Amino acid sequence: MLQITGKHDRFCDRLSRRRFMQIGSLGVAGLSLPALLRAEAEGQRPKGRSIILIWQHGGPSQLDTFDMKPDVPVEVRGPYQSIGSKLTGVPVGELLPYQAKILDKCTIIRSFTHGNGDHWAAAHWMLTGYLGATGSDRVPRSPSMGAISSYLLGAKSPGVPATVNMNDGGFGFHGAAYLGVAYNPFRTGSFSYGNEAGRLPAASDGSFKLVDGMHEDRLMNRVSLLKQFDKLKRTTDTSNTFANMDRMNQRAAQILLSGDARRAFDLSKEDPKTRERYGPGWGEQALLARRLVEAGVRFVSLNTGYWDDHSNIKNALDNKMPRHDRAVGVLIQDLADRGMLDDTLVVTAGEFGRTPRINKNAGRDHWPQAQSLLFAGGGYQHGQVIGATNSKAEHPISDPIGPNDFSAILYHALNLKPNDSVNNLSGRPVHLLPGGTVPSAML
Repeated sequence: MLQITGKHDRFCDRLSRRRFMQIGSLGVAGLSLPALLRAEAEGQRPKGRSIILIWQHGGPSQLDTFDMKPDVPVEVRGPYQSIGSKLTGVPVGELLPYQAKILDKCTIIRSFTHGNGDHWAAAHWMLTGYLGATGSDRVPRSPSMGAISSYLLGAKSPGVPATVNMNDGGFGFHGAAYLGVAYNPFRTGSFSYGNEAGRLPAASDGSFKLVDGMHEDRLMNRVSLLKQFDKLKRTTDTSNTFANMDRMNQRAAQILLSGDARRAFDLSKEDPKTRERYGPGWGEQALLARRLVEAGVRFVSLNTGYWDDHSNIKNALDNKMPRHDRAVGVLIQDLADRGMLDDTLVVTAGEFGRTPRINKNAGRDHWPQAQSLLFAGGGYQHGQVIGATNSKAEHPISDPIGPNDFSAILYHALNLKPNDSVNNLSGRPVHLLPGGTVPSAML
């Protein structure tokens, strides 16, 4: 069932979001899926690559993961020891044994940096390529990279959503903004933070089921009815929120009738040994991410927990880091074993890093000046570390990489360029990014 969250429950025409979605639920099988998917243009699309973004909202600690500083005092280096990795001479934190085994397939960027310590502002910047939202004004100003890929490229195969978002948390902007809900991701998983940043119409994998008494003819009749409603809706929608819903409804019907998405979501069809390798929780969702890109989904984002550890960071990381590590490490190895890694870019990142010094509450605070990022696959050169920080992981001392460079890496994997453009609400072309380059070492 569709859920609406956030304080703002009305559009500028005073039509209640909830009421609109209740009316819309009379449509395709009584489901919200039509409001979450876009229609592909006629003709054949190039297959291209997919992206799996493992989003660590809140900001993970560089000093406890990929930028260990074993020779500094404990109040800086933190509670963990280093372990060796498959990448010669590159140690990682002891809670990352699964990623240590596949690091030769990865690029670690230790010199990611920017200057914004506001969760919402930094997340908006990283996920959309533009500053805009802040902690006091959380409305998205720009479409996310996932939404852009949906708008410009669509799914790699018919019968599946173009983008899927799992466990959307409070510090993330995964929606389509002015592109309209047709390009919002399909959402599944746990949403304990209420999706306050993205404000996306929501659905679950239950949306792929046809309700009792619904068959193909009745389904298509309801699509036709929704087309008529869409004409009325467009006369009152000045925010572009519901643009392209008529074509989107047709696409939703196709997805429901094809069953490809439903099969991708059905983990019971997976080899039990593979399910055991991934493990439960985030591991199972990482397996689902692999199945989704295998089915043709273009962009999957998976949020693994809340990394804003201002206190008791050891207790927090002891709990979540092993689960995150297993999900990421097994996913990358599985993609490699299946010959899918070159066609799938896997990324782990949050909106910033953590303070070099442990605070009085045994935690680490916001630190945008340095963060470590992981990339695997996507057609890039790997088995390397890019950039370095000073002795306390406070700031880069070589090869600084900024938010627009981060976005450029993802777009390049999709064969998109920073100066490609989409039209904003005023009909004016806006570049995907105001700048940004892919590090030459990855090309």
